[in-house]
Order: sequence, then C-alpha cells, then structure tokens
Amino acid sequence: MGNLTHVTIDFDSSHLIFPALTGCILGLLGLAILIRDRRAILASGAHWRRILGETDKMRFFGTLALTVLYFSAMVPVGDIWPNTGMGFLLCSIPLVALSGLLFMRDRTLRKTVPLMIVAVAAPLLVWWLFTDLFFLTLP
Repeated sequence: MGNLTHVTIDFDSSHLIFPALTGCILGLLGLAILIRDRRAILASGAHWRRILGETDKMRFFGTLALTVLYFSAMVPVGDIWPNTGMGFLLCSIPLVALSGLLFMRDRTLRKTVPLMIVAVAAPLLVWWLFTDLFFLTLP
C-alpha cells in the first residue's frame, strides 16, 4: 500500500509524455480525416500538381532547412551553457532574422533594420519571460 502514495519522476524522459501523447492524438485525427475524405483527397491530384508547380521553392525549402537547422542546433548550443536557455536564445535570433530575410520581398536597409531589431528583441523577450517570470528551463 505504501507504493500507491509514492510518486517517482524520471526527469530524463518525463518531458516527452505530452508531446508524444499530442502527436498520437493528431496522428489518429489525421488518419480519421483521411479515411472520411478519401474520395475527395484522391480526386484532388490535378489541383495539387498545379499548386506545387506554382510554389516558391526557394522559400519553401529554405524554411524547411532553417527549421531543421534550428532544432538540430538548439540542444548542442544549449549544452555549452546548461540550464540557461542560451541554446534557445542564440538559435532563435538567427532563425527569426534569416526567415524574415527569406520572406522579405524588398530587402532594403529601411526594411531590414526593423527586422533585425525584432530578430533580437523578440527572442530576448521570450527568453526573459520563460526563464525569469515563469521559471521554465529552455534548451
């Protein structure tokens, strides 16, 4: 009976419970949508070929590359300064700056300077809120 009142938390893997649960639920909902709308999805091939032909490939693949690089670099950078959130901060600033430049149509100095200010200020604000106000650990 003593084991029912004792809780043991494995901190190495406890943070993975909710993302895994959310992923499973979203996967099941996606599968339900695919089953329900299978006829409409199968009949939409010509529409998707037209859409993919008009896609801005530079922005699409640039965004994918930046996202993969961001999440791949966050933990190794964060391991240099553990439990400080520096991985998040030092990776988020270039992500915001480069993705902003990627989607900016006219890259003039007048438009780039505000982007760079936001690229520094927004991650700093989020980092400060999470670490000092909410006491959450960032990578």
